[in-house]
Amino acid sequence: MADDLYYVYAVVSPTTAIEVAPPGIDGRAVMLVVSGDVAALASRVDAATYGEGLDDRVADVAWIAPRAMAHDSVLTWAGDVGAVVPLPMLSLFRSEEAVRAMLTARRDELVSMLAYVSRGREYGVRIFRLDDELRRALGSFSTRVGTLEAEVAAAKSPGQGYLLGRKLDQARKDELHAVAAEIARVTYDELSARAIASTQDALPKTSAEQTGAAVLNASFLVAHDRVDEFRAAVTEFVRAHERRGFRVEFTGPWPPYHFTRESTDVR
Repeated sequence: MADDLYYVYAVVSPTTAIEVAPPGIDGRAVMLVVSGDVAALASRVDAATYGEGLDDRVADVAWIAPRAMAHDSVLTWAGDVGAVVPLPMLSLFRSEEAVRAMLTARRDELVSMLAYVSRGREYGVRIFRLDDELRRALGSFSTRVGTLEAEVAAAKSPGQGYLLGRKLDQARKDELHAVAAEIARVTYDELSARAIASTQDALPKTSAEQTGAAVLNASFLVAHDRVDEFRAAVTEFVRAHERRGFRVEFTGPWPPYHFTRESTDVR
């Protein structure tokens, strides 16, 4: 086995100025492997480290974490300077010739994908449902809940109030998820109308750092000249729904991970 393998981060334009690229995996320099009008960002890495036994090392969080950070650092830099088709982490090739052969074999697909993603950047939007806040605001979203709240307030006797209150509690349970799902659907549609492309991922589980249950986990490829419009639409949602049961996470720009998946299985 050769002493080195080639670790490939992404496919980019052959004119990419790698002189200002950040250090890559294991602090290795980032190089450009060119094949015609496409190129790969790569680093030479130790075959003993990235060859036999790699699966066991990947399972070690302490080992994989700094490498994931270096991988993302190179991709983020590449996305900032031009179009980029990210490859999955640990995309390894036996030689520079093998990298070039991959580029040559998939040239048409990769050229097309680079042209596509050059039109914009990726942004992420997550919406979380805050149940306590949303229950208090449900009447402004649901006619059924709003009507029952008014009837409870106008009840002429404790008995009537009790029965109506029971109905209101059930209506809130019924409407809580339905309202959140509809808000997520409408927001996704409105943001998608301002993007080149959009996609949804599985909803993340709530962690200690997050509050609320996720109802939308979406990514958008936004044209460079529509970023301000897209941001304004996200800001408008925040203004309309803050303290009414929803929290928003807006992230990016990112390399176009979600919009190049069909072109990244190149190992």
